[in-house]
Amino acid sequence: MQKQKNNDVLIIGAGAAGLSLALRLAQHCRVTILAKAGSQETSTYWAQGGISAVLDDKDNFDFHINDTINAGAGLCDPYAVRFTVEHAPEVIAWLESLGMPFTRDKNHQGTSPYHLTREGGHSYRRVIHSADATGKFLHNTLLNNAENEPNIRFAENRIAIDLLNGAKLGKKTNRCLGVYALNLETGKVECWPARIVILATGGANRVYLYSSNPDGATGDGIAMAWRAGCRVSNLEFMQFHPTCLFHPEAKSFLISEAVRGEGGHLLLPNGERFMQRFDKRGELAPRDIVARAIDHEMKRLGLEYVLLDISHKSEDFIRQHFPNILSKTSELGFDMTKGPIPVVPAAHYTCGGVMTDLNGRTDLAGLYAIGETACTGLHGANRMASNSLLECLVFGHVAADSIVRELPDTPEPPPLPEWDESRVTDSDEEIVVSHNWHELRLTMWNYVGIVRTNKRLQRAAHRIQLLKREINEYYSHFRVSNNLIELRNLATVADLIVRCAMKRHESRGLHFTLDYPNTIPRSRATILKPPTLPAHRHDSDDDNNLASLHL
Repeated sequence: MQKQKNNDVLIIGAGAAGLSLALRLAQHCRVTILAKAGSQETSTYWAQGGISAVLDDKDNFDFHINDTINAGAGLCDPYAVRFTVEHAPEVIAWLESLGMPFTRDKNHQGTSPYHLTREGGHSYRRVIHSADATGKFLHNTLLNNAENEPNIRFAENRIAIDLLNGAKLGKKTNRCLGVYALNLETGKVECWPARIVILATGGANRVYLYSSNPDGATGDGIAMAWRAGCRVSNLEFMQFHPTCLFHPEAKSFLISEAVRGEGGHLLLPNGERFMQRFDKRGELAPRDIVARAIDHEMKRLGLEYVLLDISHKSEDFIRQHFPNILSKTSELGFDMTKGPIPVVPAAHYTCGGVMTDLNGRTDLAGLYAIGETACTGLHGANRMASNSLLECLVFGHVAADSIVRELPDTPEPPPLPEWDESRVTDSDEEIVVSHNWHELRLTMWNYVGIVRTNKRLQRAAHRIQLLKREINEYYSHFRVSNNLIELRNLATVADLIVRCAMKRHESRGLHFTLDYPNTIPRSRATILKPPTLPAHRHDSDDDNNLASLHL
């Protein structure tokens, strides 16, 4: 039997949200980070563009706020937007103090010493970056600092299965007490008790057949929170990045928004630009508009891809601004200094998630959610470029402050029951998992993609329910594995996405349906409650206003 060791704070996820939170907490308490895989298997590591922040005198908070709300298609929570935007310069300064190597402005344009780029939806240059591999440098900076903190412990190669709370154990007080996690090295399920648990597990974009995300983006935190009794919101808004490299060996390699921000043109095979027909901002329109435009042209002309061209810029300019993209595309036989490269949209970001307040607290006491796992109201119906890393850093900061205040009054969790494997066996039909995985992702791609209809959503709902029953039966009879845990979570999140989409009878932001093509004058967040929702701290709140959660 595993000896249970209580943790002050248990963070599930080792991306920007989890690492920044851990570093903020390390001076106050013991922190354990459960990491699903290696250090590169996070969406943070592969982020290219940058972090949006008001750093130049020509820009201001109101401009950034208005751009974010406009990109969010009228569904952003204005409190969450202002809160995040106004914290941005502070977290950038904090990253600088940790040694983050931001790219400096050699031409000394503007009042910022750093090079700021402009991306879709932004009215000013406000995206601070590290060449075209900001996520890699950010992740390495945070990780290097975390590894030197004695109060931070890493437990790698562990995938969380389910949260433990008082309601499940028959306790009078319902709070999060810890988590069951599969040790991928030993194959054993471990119990991790904790006074505070944080979900920083990223998004659910691997629910689609084509995604720019690493394989681990399977919605684990969203699914676990739902099963533990937390509400979710706005999951119909799944963002498709407009420009992923089209190549069989590219694994949906992302071509940064900054390529269009620095003057890249989207072209049809005949060399014609088409974005101006869809939006006066052209290639600098928000991602939802650009992705739909590309999807429309591909379907209209029967294309497998469109073209992205920045070869009208000098070779030195391209090498200086996009060294990593240039290197990767060159490996695959393209020369973006001399001609266009083929691109397609791919699932990229989960704008909805577990409902939280502006401290990162969920409905379940003792449980926080930050980063892409959470729905704070910041992104509304469409996330503006480079606001995602910003959200991770800001809410890592404020959640740490809240946890430090909460810990003195938080008791140690009681002894928790060990994982019971007495009624399961080893699977002899692993093909069922891989088959269901593929069918689920194909169903989501075909019926719940960039353009939707009532009939497509109904077909998806029917197929997902059949898959969920089969997956749950399999889960109850056989020992858990990494693939089975992820498949179970993906099926849960797929169901929630479809249910949210079916509740929205309009087209707004990332949710576009041919049956309701117009945007209604006044709309609210889509909120789903678990069927057995325990009593929680927000019972008296207005469920249709995320701002009501802000403490």
